[in-house]
Amino acid sequence: MPAFDLPRAELERHRPDIEEPADFDAFWESTLEETSAAGGPLISARPVDNGLRLTESWDVTLRGFAGDPVRAWFSLPAASAEPLPAVVEFAGYGRGRGLPHERLTWVNAGYAHLLMDNRGQGDQYGSGGATPDPHAHAPGGPGPAVRGLLDPRDHHYRRLITDAVRAVAAVRALPGVDTSRVAAVGNSQGGGLALAVAGLVPDLAAVLVTAPLLCGIRRALDLTDLPPYGEITAYLAVHRGAEEAAHRTLSYLEGVSFARRAHAPAHFGVGLRDTVCPPSGAYAAFNRYAERTAADPVKVLHAYPFNGHEGGDAVHVRRQLDWLAEVFGNG
Repeated sequence: MPAFDLPRAELERHRPDIEEPADFDAFWESTLEETSAAGGPLISARPVDNGLRLTESWDVTLRGFAGDPVRAWFSLPAASAEPLPAVVEFAGYGRGRGLPHERLTWVNAGYAHLLMDNRGQGDQYGSGGATPDPHAHAPGGPGPAVRGLLDPRDHHYRRLITDAVRAVAAVRALPGVDTSRVAAVGNSQGGGLALAVAGLVPDLAAVLVTAPLLCGIRRALDLTDLPPYGEITAYLAVHRGAEEAAHRTLSYLEGVSFARRAHAPAHFGVGLRDTVCPPSGAYAAFNRYAERTAADPVKVLHAYPFNGHEGGDAVHVRRQLDWLAEVFGNG
């Protein structure tokens, strides 16, 4: 796929104005307060046999949006003695948490690792999920990106972002975790969730996002018909006249707005030929990162000019490992 977004020099100074609703902060504060009122973040953690000798795993149930049970895998290096910094990872669109032996990079690097399930997803890729979405009944299309599209309080991502914030609180309630050193990590949809967490959790220690979904949403809808953005445009092609309501809803989910409110050191990755999550979205979030805060966090972006949605792949993961070790002081 040839490059199709802005030239790299323009991407590097891309700071678009975002149509941010006046009650953006109040919307998310009330959402998180309502969920907190449902109870503590951790419901249970049950040891499981993962078939591995060097990694111990637990089947975790955390209390997410509206108190709904959300599943996760929690893993530690076997026989780890001291509290470890933790990585909370969020999966991509259509994926679930899979199986406990699938994602071992972070635990093999010596971190506590929590992989959150995606409610109402898990049926498109990977090894499935285990968390239903009992609120997926509002008007919208069949895909998660379109569920509840006409009202921000009904949208799927309001629930999923809330789950992600609660996952950070849950990992801090688990044994063996250094609660002062928790990072949020994700690729694609997971990157969008990690960025939202960075904007909503003020004491997050680090955030690592790759090819983030939900950044520069309105521009992305004009650039690509691939899912999940394409699911939104397909819905609007049928429901003519719903654009205003849809854009209002999406403005509460905009990753650039979360990025502006973030405090944590940040590591970004982007493929400049990415037609799933156009690179201008990642650059917009990076260039406006932390501008609403008094913080001046370390931030770095690695661009891969000849790669698409896969970005830097394993090369980028190694860069993430080195960077996070330095940020956490265990390099």
